[in-house]
Order: sequence, then structure tokens, then C-alpha cells
Amino acid sequence: MFTALAGFLQARSQNGLWLLRIDDLDAPRTFPGAADGILQTLDALGLQWDGAVAYQSKHLPLYREALDLLDSKGLLYPCTCSRKSLGEAQPVRQENSSAPETGPRPYPGFCALRKQNPDLPHALRVKARDTISFIDHLQGPLSYSLPDTTGDFILRRKDGIIAYHLATVIDDYHAQITETLRGIDLLDSTACQIHLKNLLGMPVGDYLHIPVLVDAQGVKYSKQTGATAVDSGNPAQLLLQLLALLKQNPPLELSDASAMEILRWGVAHWDIDQLRNIAAIRYP
Repeated sequence: MFTALAGFLQARSQNGLWLLRIDDLDAPRTFPGAADGILQTLDALGLQWDGAVAYQSKHLPLYREALDLLDSKGLLYPCTCSRKSLGEAQPVRQENSSAPETGPRPYPGFCALRKQNPDLPHALRVKARDTISFIDHLQGPLSYSLPDTTGDFILRRKDGIIAYHLATVIDDYHAQITETLRGIDLLDSTACQIHLKNLLGMPVGDYLHIPVLVDAQGVKYSKQTGATAVDSGNPAQLLLQLLALLKQNPPLELSDASAMEILRWGVAHWDIDQLRNIAAIRYP
């Protein structure tokens, strides 16, 4: 809700459309009723989206079309590597190395030149040999060497599920997205997505990555860390709390205002620069 409200206020303050898309491609992680809960919470807070809700599970033909186009350009190759084999092949971190001690390492390219049996289960990787530079409108100018950060990355998994990067790029293009606001935890994804947009001849658009909410130990609130669902029983109080976390400093006279009055104030006074160069905001 923290990021959703920021996106809503940014779009409305710029006289733009605020679109809602449900990322429901990963069937094992999609639970019945979860999407309905999201819609109900947004509606309770008065965060009304523009147009119909988009569901990625209905866009599979568009993703297959993009894969066919990339394949026709010789930009894809099958990969039979398993997570286990990649983990065992990771190089030992050398003393005084600047590489991170944890987290994924770049794909080493094992399958890039290997002839594959098409009957074996395989993922599809896209060649990613470029350095991507862009300006994030909150975090400033950034540059990522894809060979050093991700390597050739997956667009379709072994189980046939379309990967996040490709689905996001294709959906953003067809929805004519001009500005993407999301959490800074997704900043590393942007270089991959810009790379795909370049390969597909799509406009890049603008990016703004805002801070994430973290707990007292500095851990991001998420489903994976057991964060509880938002209680939307008192939408006005929740909106005021979120505005304060977004560094918007809502005045005391809004304490007795309705949710719609608070949203109108938020749009009129939205100052995204208050979040500039901040990586995380602690709550509570």
C-alpha cells in the first residue's frame, strides 16, 4: 500500500492514468482470492484505478510473440542448467574481492555455445552483453554492466512460465506506460528490462524507484518475511499514516478528514522529492 499510494499520487499529480495489473503468471505462488483482496483494499482507500484490471495470465500470446521475435534475431538460446549445478559452479570469493558475499552471481554462460537436445526440459535465456545506463528520477544516474551483474537472463522458465522481465516489458508496452514507479528493491531489474526494450525496439520511459519499508532489523516487509495484510478498516487513519511514511507531512487538521479529502490533499501537495536518495524507511 505504501508503494501503491505513491504511484497513485504521482500519476494523479501529473494528470496521468494509474493502471492496475495483477501479476498472476507464477501459478504455484498464486493463491485463490489474493487478487480480490488487493482490489478490495485499494477500493477501501479510494485508490481508484483507470480502465479495466489487466491480468498477465491473459497475455500469453503476446509473450510468445515477443519470444518468437527475439528468437528470429538469434538472441535466445536454450539452457538446461539447474540451480544446483549453477550453485556448485559459483567461483569461490577471493579475499579483498569487491563482489557481494551473498546473492545471485551472473550466469556464467554454460549453455550459450552448447548444442542442446530440444527434447530435454530447458529454459530460454536472452543474450545480455551490454552496459545499460539510465537516469532514475529519484536515485540519479545509474549504469549496469549486464555481463557483470546478471549475465544472460531467463525469459521463459523450464516449466514454461514466462519470466517477470519479459512479461513486465511486454505489458508496459501494450499499456503505453510512460513512467514506472516502484520499490528500490526492483532497481536491479530495470537494466534487464531496458535491455529487452532496446532489443524489441520499444520506448524506454521514465523510472522512479522509491524506498522500501523495513522493520526494526532492517528487513523489508513482504509476504516472504511474513508481513501481515493491511487493515483497511479505518482508511482515513491508514492514509495519514502512509502519507507520513512517504515524508509528505500531512497537517493535523486532516485528522478528522475523510479518506477522499485526505487523498485530494495528497494529490495537491505531493512532493516526490522528499523521497530522493532514500533506500529504506523504518516502520514502526
